[in-house]
Amino acid sequence: MTTNVLNWFEHFHAHPEVSWKEEKTTKTIADILASWNVRHETFDDVTGVIAEIGTGANVIAVRADIDALWQQVDGEFRANHSCGHDANISMVLGALELLKDEALSKRIRFIFQPAEEQGNGSLAMINKGALDDVSHLYGIHLRPLEELKRGQYAAAIQHGAALFLKGRIIGDDAHGARPHQGQNALDVVFTIQQMLKSIYLSPFEPHSIKLTGVQAGSDNMNIIPGNATFSIDVRAQQNKELLELRDRLETILHQISVLHGVEIELEWQDFTPGAEIGKHSSRITAEAIIALHGEDALVNRIVTSGSDDFHFYTVEKPGLDATMIGIGANLTPGLHHPQMTFDRDVLPEGAALLAETLRRAVAIR
Repeated sequence: MTTNVLNWFEHFHAHPEVSWKEEKTTKTIADILASWNVRHETFDDVTGVIAEIGTGANVIAVRADIDALWQQVDGEFRANHSCGHDANISMVLGALELLKDEALSKRIRFIFQPAEEQGNGSLAMINKGALDDVSHLYGIHLRPLEELKRGQYAAAIQHGAALFLKGRIIGDDAHGARPHQGQNALDVVFTIQQMLKSIYLSPFEPHSIKLTGVQAGSDNMNIIPGNATFSIDVRAQQNKELLELRDRLETILHQISVLHGVEIELEWQDFTPGAEIGKHSSRITAEAIIALHGEDALVNRIVTSGSDDFHFYTVEKPGLDATMIGIGANLTPGLHHPQMTFDRDVLPEGAALLAETLRRAVAIR
């Protein structure tokens, strides 16, 4: 199994595919499942695979995200697995290999999900029946060194919630000598930037809101731009605070549009909910970590400001008991860094931990 997990990782790492275009990745996973005679399903209209082993009416599920990022690596824009989804696929396949010939009193469903990086791949799998009859859901993900070191395993990852805004300022251009004849979109942007600093929530609730992109002006330096586009990144540890930030931002942008005499169009994108950690699934994971690696290896929960569309599963199915397992791998410099690297020898350990967790989940009456 160790060799297989590492070989799978090398393959997926060398063949990254971006969100919704994971055709070869999907085929490779399906081919591996077919070679084991594991029942599985692919789809004509979306990438990804759903597989099952075991029997019974009750279902335990595990999800692996399969897409890569599009980013600049060594001066070239290309697909790149800098978030570790190649590792996630390999660990989940490794767990499946360990379990596929065991007598299981429940079904275990393996969801190989596309488009996590775009924040909506989970919804596509839900529409394909991924959550039908599922009581417990597990995920697995490598963690950066600042969160977990090699030999540490988290029973739960407390992801934050995220939401992104694309805005468009619509006004009139003016000559540089006649600014009174138009509206300077850059003045509007600067007002937005300043007003973002006036949005306060409780300091006990982690949150952030910041301008992340602006496009305005042209090659003519004597034209005052009346139009511009901008983007804003909004984050909070909990969903409630995120929605409060959204509402306050909309109010402020309306006030700014009146102040400057411009129209501001808003488009909210890629809402990713925060984690709702399941008590049973996280406890089962903690027990598996202790059984395999001892109490010193267990971290009950890590809190991260990052987000993951894994948590749409609990939003779409209230009452679903879910947790994402964190794997310490001495990962540096960080997730999404184009030169991200980690100790690859941890991958078979991650597969074994996931398999043990799923065994214990199946055994619960």
